[in-house]
Amino acid sequence: MELTTAIILIVAAAVVFGVVGFILGGVHRKKTAEAEIGSATEEANRILTNAMAEAETKKKEAILEAKDEIHKQRTDADREIRERRNEVQRQERRLIQKEENIDKKTEALEKKEESLSKKLKDADSRLAEIENIKRSEFEMLEKVSGYSKEQAKEYLLKQLDETLDHEKAVKIMEYTQRTKDESDALAREIITTAIQRCAADHAAEATVSVVPLPNDEMKGRIIGREGRNIRSIETITGVDLIIDDTPEAITISSFDPVRREIARLTLEKLISDGRIHPAKIEEMYEKAKREVDVTIRQTGERAVLDAGVNGLHPELVKLLGRLKYRTSYGQNVLNHSLEVSYLAGLMAAELGADVKTARRAGLLHDIGKALDHELDGSHVELGVEYAKRYKENDNVVHAIAAHHGDVEPKTIVACLVQAADAISAARPGARSENIQNYIKRLEKLEAIAMSFGGVDKSFAIQAGREVRIMVKPESVSDDQMVIIAKEIVKKIEEELEYPGQIKVHMIRESRTTAYAK
Repeated sequence: MELTTAIILIVAAAVVFGVVGFILGGVHRKKTAEAEIGSATEEANRILTNAMAEAETKKKEAILEAKDEIHKQRTDADREIRERRNEVQRQERRLIQKEENIDKKTEALEKKEESLSKKLKDADSRLAEIENIKRSEFEMLEKVSGYSKEQAKEYLLKQLDETLDHEKAVKIMEYTQRTKDESDALAREIITTAIQRCAADHAAEATVSVVPLPNDEMKGRIIGREGRNIRSIETITGVDLIIDDTPEAITISSFDPVRREIARLTLEKLISDGRIHPAKIEEMYEKAKREVDVTIRQTGERAVLDAGVNGLHPELVKLLGRLKYRTSYGQNVLNHSLEVSYLAGLMAAELGADVKTARRAGLLHDIGKALDHELDGSHVELGVEYAKRYKENDNVVHAIAAHHGDVEPKTIVACLVQAADAISAARPGARSENIQNYIKRLEKLEAIAMSFGGVDKSFAIQAGREVRIMVKPESVSDDQMVIIAKEIVKKIEEELEYPGQIKVHMIRESRTTAYAK
């Protein structure tokens, strides 16, 4: 009990001491805080005072700097204004000076214009005076010469025309002679060399074939009972059989050489076999046809080898073989093609051109003649078409198209093929010509010459290779004769087809006759 009381007393005492200590500590802390607050207030007042003093100093410094800057800018602005004012004054002085100059120039121009106006008036008056003098002089000249103005003009133009005709004729003769002198020697040398080196047979072919018979009795067997056999032969082969008084011979007539050859072989086989009747005729015809096809192929291959041409399409080789049975004016077309190939190759070698292409183009230039009797179109068009179809060289195709002048030759190979074709066709004995066509060509040649004014007579001579033309001397002068000759040559080249070349020979003759009594 006592212990408990003691403990309570101790606790109570501790509480009392704690409260007293807390109160005393609060008082002490309050005094301390008040002291610290007082010192802080003083410090703050001091800092504020210092800051205000420093701010006032900086304000004064800023005001001074601003005043200095304003003074500087004002000075610069005054200087710039003065400079601009001076520049404006200079510009004003220049403008005033330019205006003064313009005024002076304007016054000078006005003076010149006045002077020119006066001069123009004087010139007009002088021109009128000159025109009057000129008119009076013309009138005087007309009276003196006896010619009017138009007559004198016509006379002068006529004189000028004659002078120009003379000069043109002289120039034409000069250029013609010069070109002829320069080209003739080289062309003659090349062509003659090519001709000499090309040996060709001169053989003309006809449109008939003759089949020999063992005896005249065979004629009756070929005719057959009531003409049965001969009708079968003509129907199957497409040819005409001529059985006349010629002993031991039958003539086969046809414009198609292939048909004529097949018919000849058929008759020979029938005669050899001895049995002649329609069935046997058909059998022998088929055998002959196969033999001719083989011959055509072999002939084409041999021609290709002879010409030295490689890589030709098999169809073109067959067409070449068919040319063996085609003729042109009696000249075998295959032989002609080989000859053109040789000549073109020789001339190409002389000129340093492409020999292989020239030989190839020469061999194929008339390939269309193997087709022109079966298809529409000229042999040139057909040749170009088939050459393109079988992928021939462009130079070869162009040479085929240009060898008759249907298109202008643009390559040396085309020119060589054209020349070789003309040489082969024009050489003596190469071709024969139908008498009617020959006469028509001569008449056409003379008609072309007579169509020109001033021509009196014309005569075609030398088998149409020369035409001699007589002109009227009172209508055509020597100079005009040269020009007319050129025009006649041009018209002949445009309207007439002929082998080789034609010489136009102009003749002008003046005769005077007087009688002494």
